[in-house]
Amino acid sequence: MANKIVQKDQIKNLLNKVAQSSQLIAPIKSDSITTFRPVSSAEAVVLDYQNGVIPPKDFFFPQSEKMFTYNINDPTWDIREVEGVPERVLFGARPCDVKSILLLDKVFDAEFRDNYYLDKRNKTTIVALSCNDCRHTCFCGAFGISPDTAEGADLLFTDLGDKYLVEVLTEKGEKLVNSAKEFFADDDGSGAGAKAKATEMAKAKQMQISLEGVKEKLDNMWEHPIWDNESLRCIGCGTCTYVCPTCHCFDIVDYNDQSAEGYRYRCWDSCQFSNFTRAAGGHQPRPSKKERIRQRFLHKLRYFVDRYGDFGCVGCGRCLEKCPVNLDIAQIITKVKEVG
Repeated sequence: MANKIVQKDQIKNLLNKVAQSSQLIAPIKSDSITTFRPVSSAEAVVLDYQNGVIPPKDFFFPQSEKMFTYNINDPTWDIREVEGVPERVLFGARPCDVKSILLLDKVFDAEFRDNYYLDKRNKTTIVALSCNDCRHTCFCGAFGISPDTAEGADLLFTDLGDKYLVEVLTEKGEKLVNSAKEFFADDDGSGAGAKAKATEMAKAKQMQISLEGVKEKLDNMWEHPIWDNESLRCIGCGTCTYVCPTCHCFDIVDYNDQSAEGYRYRCWDSCQFSNFTRAAGGHQPRPSKKERIRQRFLHKLRYFVDRYGDFGCVGCGRCLEKCPVNLDIAQIITKVKEVG
């Protein structure tokens, strides 16, 4: 399908129509913080935001998720599955966050398919929004992502001032356009040039980081002093993993109250927590912050590449901003190139 145009003064009307037939998930601002939330109307939706603190990962891989319920007195041990999600539209996700969902696909839709994740993934239409204004901590370009990368999205909207250029990328995207045809006009051909100019302006604000040779150097840096030095600052809070759009470690817990009813749930965990790798017998293969810091950076920049053929980071910069002791993966990359 050819590119389309949506006038900016019609965007809320479009979103309101989308919300009538699907669950609409969109960015809203509360106390100066932008987060993604299900909304019933477009009134609170903000689309002129720099990338938010919390990625939309939670809508595919929730921070805490009930898996099934059971009754321990039931002789048949009847397992009751939890109801899945409705059809949804994730609107306004930035290209780096859309790329992060593709990386999660590599984990949850591989040899062992995670139906909890896939149910949410398959029922979600992703509408990406190009970045016109990158944060000073953004370095997505290092990972081959651009402020206007369309990969992984069903539709890509680009802000052109008084209108949006809309690129229709998949059948899901085409279906959404056809469901609200009155808001979409044909592009007269001028949109692509305006988009290219906006993208170049956004790129100019990013940090310029090169990953050339980093993975190869890390192959031989298991016992390098860099891990001792960097771990001195880390306080093991796990903030970096909780704001990361690609971290996917989890724990699984069974819970019973005083009745016979119980349920199993999974929740996010973090490789930066001291108990994360502790075995039942008390053995701890990562006893110090050094091992845990090393694990985080090697997983992002080496192990993920070995297993899935891609880096496990998208350069969103959230961990740079939120680390209370200023541990910085961009600086780590630079140091590895210098000392490795």
